[in-house]
Amino acid sequence: MIEAKAVTKLIDGRPVLSGISFQMPEGAMYGIIGPNGAGKSTLLRLMSGVDAPTEGSLTLHGKAASSYGRKELARWLAVLQQGGLDPAGFTVKEVLAMGRYPFQNWLGEEKKDAEPIIADALRLMGLTALAERKLDQLSGGERQRVALAKVMVQEPQLLLLDEPTTFLDIGYQVSLLDTVKQWQQEKKLTVVAVLHDLNLAAHYCDFLLVLNQGRIEAFGRPEQIIEPELIAQVYGAKGVVVRHPVTGVPQLLLQPSGPG
Repeated sequence: MIEAKAVTKLIDGRPVLSGISFQMPEGAMYGIIGPNGAGKSTLLRLMSGVDAPTEGSLTLHGKAASSYGRKELARWLAVLQQGGLDPAGFTVKEVLAMGRYPFQNWLGEEKKDAEPIIADALRLMGLTALAERKLDQLSGGERQRVALAKVMVQEPQLLLLDEPTTFLDIGYQVSLLDTVKQWQQEKKLTVVAVLHDLNLAAHYCDFLLVLNQGRIEAFGRPEQIIEPELIAQVYGAKGVVVRHPVTGVPQLLLQPSGPG
């Protein structure tokens, strides 16, 4: 379980998060949404243990996230950073193999055979044909898929995604989130994703946490969150909410403010 109690985070003396509290039980997919500067990525960094709250506590399984050893935490928590991987002189397969580092001894050996895990991640992300291609020969979207495959090889119980669809066209956005959702359901993972697209967030997340100016505006199921009054309050935008004709999920249609 992820639990925040009165979490405040100051950056350069300015409050980016202000006294937020929530619980995220295991086994669901959570979306963190809100306008630019709301504190979404900062909250994800606190969950990852990279940063500690200035005040309050953020715990994973009852222990402060920032108190875990990095390798210890990496055995069950993985993070996909915004923007994916930087170009480098490694092949796709070599990058995926790096995802097994938390399970290796000082000689770079582990008890488990990682080859089937790597092969499966390549297949799931449509990267098998690119396995021997170097990272700096790939497009931004392809590198983002490699970054997610590397995370899959890590076999986490908790997965944190910071804007995972960055650099991806709409087809790959849906494909990537389909893969994450299927993986989450099959492995009973807990997934927390910072997302900008509210319609994608409503489709793939079980719960949505809305941040606005460092505070929690709302936290609930998509049908409780994707509604015109809340969207206008948080984003300053008018919209109409309709049900998706196939899935029934609430979808936001933005309403132009100018003359039709």
